[in-house]
Amino acid sequence: MIGIVMAGGKGTRMNSDNEKLLLEYGKPIILHVVDSLKNSKLFSKILAVTSCNSPKTKKLLEENGIETFDTSGTGYVEDLNSALKTINDHVLVTSGDLPLLDEEIIQTIITQFNPDKIWTSVLVTRKFLISLGLESDCSVNFQDQTCHYTGISLVNSKKISSLENLDENYVIIDDRRIAFNLNSEKDYDLLGTA
Repeated sequence: MIGIVMAGGKGTRMNSDNEKLLLEYGKPIILHVVDSLKNSKLFSKILAVTSCNSPKTKKLLEENGIETFDTSGTGYVEDLNSALKTINDHVLVTSGDLPLLDEEIIQTIITQFNPDKIWTSVLVTRKFLISLGLESDCSVNFQDQTCHYTGISLVNSKKISSLENLDENYVIIDDRRIAFNLNSEKDYDLLGTA
């Protein structure tokens, strides 16, 4: 299995001069994510998807021995699609802005992988997100409740020709380690109390 870390976004909602994934939480947030994948010992390769939007993040990743894959930086779906086209394996995709991610939750998520499913998105319930003081504008109804994307997916890229019209499956894992996605200054402030 290959671990892909999405690390090419602009992070415009953070209103920061610094690249979002370089914000510190003991160490740069992107390194928390990469280390959680490394420490899980489940991946034959870890690949960070970068773009022209994140040159300092790319530099830091390369300085830490992480292979990077350059994309146009057009958008999350487009960038991910261009990376997946080059991979013929099972993949865990995670966004690079999950500072509480650790190897144990990665191992738990991997147990949900079903190679017969092309795409499985990991969700948290709206109720759980609110209990943490977090918000998300990217929701889906699943099992009669409003859920939110965590930025983590399990993918069988061998079965993908395009990211359009994919049969998406879902799994709910209400865990703060994957719910805490840094999208705004408020989220970063909340991180200090996590």
